[in-house]
Amino acid sequence: MSAWPGKYVIGLTGNIATGKSVVRKMLEHLGAYGIDADALGHRAIAMDAPGYQAVVETFGKWVLAPDGQVDRTKLARIVFSDQEALAELESIIHPLVRQAVNILIRRSSQKVIVVEAIKLLEGPLRNACDTIWVTYSQKETQIARLTRKRGMSIAVAHQRVSAQPPQIDKVKLANTVIHNEGSFEDTWEQVTRAWKELFPTYESGAYQPATAPKGALLVEKARPRHAMEIASLISRLSDGKRKPSREEIMAAFGEKAFLFLKQDGTSIGVVGWQVENLVERTDDVYIEPRQSLPEAMQALLSEIETTSRDLQCEVALLFLPSELSEAEEVWKTLGYEPRTIDTLGVRAWQEAAQETIGHGEVMYFKQLRKDRVLRPV
Repeated sequence: MSAWPGKYVIGLTGNIATGKSVVRKMLEHLGAYGIDADALGHRAIAMDAPGYQAVVETFGKWVLAPDGQVDRTKLARIVFSDQEALAELESIIHPLVRQAVNILIRRSSQKVIVVEAIKLLEGPLRNACDTIWVTYSQKETQIARLTRKRGMSIAVAHQRVSAQPPQIDKVKLANTVIHNEGSFEDTWEQVTRAWKELFPTYESGAYQPATAPKGALLVEKARPRHAMEIASLISRLSDGKRKPSREEIMAAFGEKAFLFLKQDGTSIGVVGWQVENLVERTDDVYIEPRQSLPEAMQALLSEIETTSRDLQCEVALLFLPSELSEAEEVWKTLGYEPRTIDTLGVRAWQEAAQETIGHGEVMYFKQLRKDRVLRPV
């Protein structure tokens, strides 16, 4: 039994670049509440968080960036080449992360929780989980992902991979091993099979088409099996400016979810959105031009915000192409205001925006809750 009555906790771990976050997202698609403990670790040492001063006092002001925030790249150079320094950093961060994880699990309305943490097996959080899942990839795959997706040099990527314990050590302790080296579909099949073995009657992830009166707008959650339909819809609604393949949409499901907007059974819109590190981001918005934009976005954003609040999100960020961003009164009516990244204030919000905003896009902002985890204490 887990440390949280009424919850079933999946502890998800694996070495760097083995696809932990992709597997966590898949479990979220199936109905779990996902927690990225490593992202919480980043939050714990932000300037407005309780671990900041301890890091500065331990490692010196040399690790600070010009804006006063901890420069995680500088800090990484120290700790990944010195095991004692790494242990010192972990002694600061890990207790704060465990505190935040406890808060999020207790607040969560979902019965199944997945906690992703690279050091899960090395700390007390391991014993609080009901089952342990481990992701596994060959070293060559890890190096390729670090250089391609994170922009590391081959030398730095090798250093990061070599600094971690052998993967086999984690595999031996796992209840479930996900081999994440093939396509999204290969990994998805492994995850759904393992999920069904654990929860054969769990209904949260089941897809049930809804019904609505004639002419009414209906929002439906898309599933990976709808990838071809999503790709075709985006191509049509963008007038061919974007022509994603089915495989590209399938891969996108490793990061985000999609919602259909339907009217009388016909898809007239689609949005892609994600929740990561308590920040909701919507960055794919495609609506039938003849459809009323205020009505369409009211339906879609209402669904997204309701779910995001249930997932304990602090803010919603909306990224729009120029042709949609110009309808400023529409977005203001829905509670969003145009913002630039530097005005967001909270580092986690700024980083989420930097990761998501596309060329020529305008960002709109809405605060969903005022209380935050990992405030200074």
